[in-house]
Amino acid sequence: MKATPATLAIRQAVRPWVLAADARILIGVSGGADSLALAAATAAEAQGAGIELIAIIIDHQLQTGSDRVAASAREALHRIGVETVEIIAVDVELTDGMESSARRARYLAFDAAILKYQPDYFFLAHTKNDQAETVLLGLARGSGTRSLSGIAEINGTFVRPILGLDRETTTMACAENGVVPWEDPHNSDLSYARVRVRSAVLPVLEDNLGPGIIEALARSAKILREDADALDQLAEEYFLALATPLDLDIATLARLPKAIRIRVLRLAIFGAGTPLGSLSADHMAPIEALITDWHGQGEVSLPGGVKVARISGRLSLLR
Repeated sequence: MKATPATLAIRQAVRPWVLAADARILIGVSGGADSLALAAATAAEAQGAGIELIAIIIDHQLQTGSDRVAASAREALHRIGVETVEIIAVDVELTDGMESSARRARYLAFDAAILKYQPDYFFLAHTKNDQAETVLLGLARGSGTRSLSGIAEINGTFVRPILGLDRETTTMACAENGVVPWEDPHNSDLSYARVRVRSAVLPVLEDNLGPGIIEALARSAKILREDADALDQLAEEYFLALATPLDLDIATLARLPKAIRIRVLRLAIFGAGTPLGSLSADHMAPIEALITDWHGQGEVSLPGGVKVARISGRLSLLR
């Protein structure tokens, strides 16, 4: 690879993770500029460190010719020094929108690849732009601190080494090294909320608030993630100390700060059998009212068949 500014920035971001690996790194590649730039930099660093690099391409089979796009991405990877490439075709079950459904199918395939190859890390090519878009989408939904904290740099085996770099850097790195990325037509489809944020909302914010808005949003996400992690830890420590996590004392709950109390309630509800990720603010509001606005209301029904009721000064979770 050339020793040019964008290329060097990506290699510097990747290098600590490659040096920390023992044997093998997987990387998810779509064929776009972000993933190809990350793959090229990782290939260069891995070769010098003696680390095996395996690229995983997911063919979502949502467009005619998607297999040809995957094959083209494989050829591009071979040209930039990634020798081992696996293409995985997935069936996307449309249940809650195209983006969410495709993401779920993609991560199921990623998890299977992790089981198969047992890597030290699985690299994903999210950038600072992706982070800013995620924060704005969370704001639009009226989400809480955890959602506004955006994309995590580290999530188990998954690592996003270039989350602190912007999309312009990955585009420049591809140009510097003669890599021609694939342009996903979905990235210009305004029926997707993320595309509207990228193409319409962020440019307006930059025009009116200044060119540093992406950096500011990413910085806010980092601060909010630190806050959310601290609140989650406090709530978990409190919850683990409970003698009866399915039968909670109302007076004790009422003395907790609301941010901690809501988290404790979520832990208790998930422990009672409600599926992870199925609770919304609308679910939690009537449960909070059982504690802070009690006027004789009945039990609250939740996903997974869990019911929450106030009985004799205690909050009881019934399976």
